[in-house]
Amino acid sequence: MGKRIIVGKDNIVGPWVCSRIDGTWVPGRGSTIGLLHLEHGLIAGALYEDCNGANVLMHGAAVPGGAWLCREFLWFMFHYPFEQLAVRRITAVVPEGNAQARRFDEHLGFRLETRLKDAHPSGDLLIYEMRREDCRWLALKRQSSVQGVH
Repeated sequence: MGKRIIVGKDNIVGPWVCSRIDGTWVPGRGSTIGLLHLEHGLIAGALYEDCNGANVLMHGAAVPGGAWLCREFLWFMFHYPFEQLAVRRITAVVPEGNAQARRFDEHLGFRLETRLKDAHPSGDLLIYEMRREDCRWLALKRQSSVQGVH
């Protein structure tokens, strides 16, 4: 079955992302992008919040495994903040103990900027950044593997 990128469904995608990152969804908290598998429902989502024109915080979540990983969604995840919001950088905050999220963010091209000592119940919070000029995902061509934006 196919996949579809969804936008404008913040009250569906936002709670889904927050439930997977130990966050709390507050309506109006931010904007979201979701990846909907037409048979299985949401399989990935990104939440963008606290945009100040130069920076935006990005939180991401996905189902286990790589079924959600597609060029179209990765392109859209970075096109939205860098092209539509026109920010210079994206900030991602990851608990030090979440090795899987750290590896994934680093694989995407985020760089460790600093750490906030004892700022998370499990230890430090790591602050990652990605700058527009370092984002390789913007060069991706849109693929036909995803049915489009709805």
